[in-house]
Amino acid sequence: MATVTFDKATRIYPGSTKPAVDALDIEIADGEFLVLVGPSGCGKSTSLRMLAGLEDVNGGAIRIGDRDVTHLPPKDRDIAMVFQNYALYPHMTVADNMGFALKIAGVNKAEIRKKVEEAAKILDLTEYLDRKPKALSGGQRQRVAMGRAIVREPQVFLMDEPLSNLDAKLRVSTRTQIASLQRRLGITTVYVTHDQVEALTMGDRVAVLKDGLLQQVDTPRNMYDKPANLFVAGFIGSPAMNLVEVPVADGGVKFGNSVVPVERDALSSTSDKNVTVGVRPEHFDVAGADSDQGVAVVVNVVEELGSDAFVYGTAQIGGEAKDLVVRVGGRDVPEKGSTLHVVPRPGETHVFSTSTGARLSD
Repeated sequence: MATVTFDKATRIYPGSTKPAVDALDIEIADGEFLVLVGPSGCGKSTSLRMLAGLEDVNGGAIRIGDRDVTHLPPKDRDIAMVFQNYALYPHMTVADNMGFALKIAGVNKAEIRKKVEEAAKILDLTEYLDRKPKALSGGQRQRVAMGRAIVREPQVFLMDEPLSNLDAKLRVSTRTQIASLQRRLGITTVYVTHDQVEALTMGDRVAVLKDGLLQQVDTPRNMYDKPANLFVAGFIGSPAMNLVEVPVADGGVKFGNSVVPVERDALSSTSDKNVTVGVRPEHFDVAGADSDQGVAVVVNVVEELGSDAFVYGTAQIGGEAKDLVVRVGGRDVPEKGSTLHVVPRPGETHVFSTSTGARLSD
């Protein structure tokens, strides 16, 4: 097993002046599951391909353990990659697909069979070893691709959106399998996804990228509770955090007809007259129908999820119409077209500088 270090690693594609990955600096611990997440074009797959040796590194360095692998060919890096499209050989059986890398490496047949059977047992593939990939479902093919990586016993697993071709229910069960499998094997894993729910549920730590720049790397809980800037706040969480520009008031910020208390230090560190307040949908309290507290939200759409519901509505804040999402109990769902009065829960608000986007609150 090994640590992985991105030491200001930079990739600039030929013909471009702007780096696709700009001075990426991350240390991944031995046995850690790190998820790289961000919107399309943010540099997450490029970062993974740099680590795999499939993209040149134009600046900085990449290390696996104590070895500088920046300019080593992929075959010398002791990594195994799981791709989005499975990349299985259609004319080979499952067993031959899983053992192919070992066969190329000159491992004897008995040893290959033993390792393949062990991996198949872990992945519930034993009964499919003699089948061809076309006779398998998408989820089974993905498990074969995982098995092929496992039998090699690499120092690092690299996974590039391995679940994106699966249907929603299968994605949930397969992501649980991958996460528990990684914990059991203890192999350092770098996993790329654009799905932030996947990132939060699978990773020991999550790294958020935007335009090739690392925005924040932290545990899922810290990233949810303390996003470092406006981009991370709006990206992490489903539905997304409500972000509203509001005026600074005495003792807090003015949110509609209420002043929401905010730590004094948060506001003293900025000269902005207005700040951006972030409130997650579950952190609004619904006031009584006759209350004039907080903000009046006109209900446009209600998404009922059984145990709870999300209200998508419009509120007038600072003379502008703002879209807000509020979570309410599943037994207490408002009618479309009705009005809710909502107040952000004290202590659950996030304050950001409107001008720089940086987090101001602790």
